[in-house]
Amino acid sequence: MESINDKAGIAGANTRISEDLCRQERFEEALEYALKNIAFSKKNDLNEELIFSYTNAGSASIAMHKPEDAYMYFNKAVSLAQALGYNPIYMCDFFNNRGNALKRLGRYNEALKDYQEVLKLSKQTNYRNAYVTVSANLGEINLLKGNYKEALKHQLQTVKLQEEDNDLTNLTENYGHISTIYEKLKNYPLALEYQKKARIMRDSTAKIDSDKAMSDLLTKYETGKKDEAIASQALLIEQKSKAQSLIFAVALLLGLLLLSLLYFFNKNKKATKIIRAKNAENELLLKEIHHRVKNNLEMVKSLIALQSAQIEDAATKDAMIASQNRVQSMGIIHQKLYQGNNLGSIEMKDYFLNLSEGILDTFNAEDKVQIKCAMDHLNLDVDTAVPIGLIVNELLTNALKYAFPENKKGEISISLEKFKSNHLKLKVSDNGVGKINGMAPKGTGFGSQLVNLLTQQLNGKMVERSEKGTLIEFDFLIDTAA
Repeated sequence: MESINDKAGIAGANTRISEDLCRQERFEEALEYALKNIAFSKKNDLNEELIFSYTNAGSASIAMHKPEDAYMYFNKAVSLAQALGYNPIYMCDFFNNRGNALKRLGRYNEALKDYQEVLKLSKQTNYRNAYVTVSANLGEINLLKGNYKEALKHQLQTVKLQEEDNDLTNLTENYGHISTIYEKLKNYPLALEYQKKARIMRDSTAKIDSDKAMSDLLTKYETGKKDEAIASQALLIEQKSKAQSLIFAVALLLGLLLLSLLYFFNKNKKATKIIRAKNAENELLLKEIHHRVKNNLEMVKSLIALQSAQIEDAATKDAMIASQNRVQSMGIIHQKLYQGNNLGSIEMKDYFLNLSEGILDTFNAEDKVQIKCAMDHLNLDVDTAVPIGLIVNELLTNALKYAFPENKKGEISISLEKFKSNHLKLKVSDNGVGKINGMAPKGTGFGSQLVNLLTQQLNGKMVERSEKGTLIEFDFLIDTAA
């Protein structure tokens, strides 16, 4: 292409490559092509390709969590398009992009102005897609500003248009926003109604490519954690080395003590500020990862539920429901991680209550069985919380299947306590029928194997007794060396 000096064609090809790389989530490469095309378009006075290259650079920067860079590129695209008198339809997208960058920077009033400009232009040009998008953005920005009534107006308009067009894009998220707004306005019935709509929509649209996609996502998550730990450790080592050098210099030259201490104090203050900013950014990224993992687990759970609904074989259906509950138990943990203030631990009492509600809902047993959690608040690290959560999931599932036949009402109790700093005692009991002499034990072989495997993983022992029902106790010896 370059051999025939088709400069516009070269620029157009670079633009398309950058867009394709963005769609493939190869954002660093997309940004590289966009920047290359910006320089090429400037050199050859290709203003149209320059505008779209600025837009691609901004989109890649947004995806890379660099809102300041994104704002700079989107702002240049808007300014150049305005100077060239661009079509208002294109201007809708340009203003919306810049508004999104401003929103991520927390500059809500400026973002609101850009969104209002999109609203005006989309009405003038009858650009329906832009109108739907900006209605959602106006709802979100007003929600962030605390203007709940104004936010509600725009969000309701958004879902109305989406439902008319059968447009499912972000509809689950928009239902969720409306539920949040009604909750802020203390209209709890409508908040619950839209929360249910969001759940139904999520279940009906859930899709997943394969188990490999989930494995890849978890691998990226673990790799990201290791990279962050290595970078943090390297920074701490560097700081420690500098501090030791300063202390040695002070010991040799007492006369420079005050100046050296002052220098160290100022330098350490700046380094601490940088570390805090980096930690805040890493925390935000980790929460986003937990959010995405939780959403993908929800999709897996929904896919299993859809598949099990089509299965007639009882044993296979039970196995599918058990798998659904196991995925749910892990999904709740990731939900607690991104919703909480501590990314390293889970509050187990609240987790058990959420897990119980989900399993009761799966078995339609809310009116038949009551689950009690008589324990103090207890925080555990993720590596301990996940296997304990899976164990409790298996025991609750088994109790609901076998302990209360013929719609018998009953009660299940859960407790978890910590003692001697590294010992945990877990108890799960029910007042059901218990074991019947002469009959083989009930429950799936896989579930029993899973409980035994997880118990071994936690250096634990399990004891089962049948007295007025079933009581299962675990003693775990947790590793506190990590």
